Amino acid sequence: MNIFQILIEWGPYLLGGAAITLGLVASALAIGFIFGLPLALGQVYGSAPIRAIIAAYVWFFRGLPILVLLFLFYFGIFPVIGIDLPAFFVGALVLGMRGAAYQSQIFRGAIQSIPQGQMTAALSLGMTPWMAIKSIILPQSLRLSLPGWSNEYPEILTDSAVCYAIGVVELLTRTSQVVSQTYMTMPVYMAAAVMFILLNYAGMWLIQRVEQKIAIPGFGIKAV
Repeated sequence: MNIFQILIEWGPYLLGGAAITLGLVASALAIGFIFGLPLALGQVYGSAPIRAIIAAYVWFFRGLPILVLLFLFYFGIFPVIGIDLPAFFVGALVLGMRGAAYQSQIFRGAIQSIPQGQMTAALSLGMTPWMAIKSIILPQSLRLSLPGWSNEYPEILTDSAVCYAIGVVELLTRTSQVVSQTYMTMPVYMAAAVMFILLNYAGMWLIQRVEQKIAIPGFGIKAV
């Protein structure tokens, strides 16, 4: 049985795992963005205590391996506080919170790249700091951060495979189950590798189309 036979016979089952993997990745990217952007704003415009708290958060989630974080939350923190969450939700949350630590640094660098004179000019026109951030700083910095932010997709995609350790039935888990049924180790894992490559390529292609769509000629992202 070769790789093509494996894909024909077990393809639908593996595709179901790929769909779960995509769900993990999409959820983690969304959580990372929702938390990462405020963290970046806090690092740039927050008070000293806020910056210290955010620095500790970033240090914690960037300093621990993803597997340790998954075990820590799934078997430790959530059970201790009496919260019983599905493995998928814990996996997406941990991937997202870890992604937020990395995304916050991407957004922070983009925000700090905007000349300070723009904020000064906005304040001199009577705008509040939040109005200036929302209307002037963020629209520019989000465009500038997109190329760096897009690197989060393949990172989270590969990290999502580790979620099998807490019972998420994603692509790698289903691949292992197929191996246990067929005893065809190499062809099955090669099929899974092909799926991961296709997911990576498709996601990056889509992100690049978004980059081109929002590009402003001569500003940050090269127009195509």
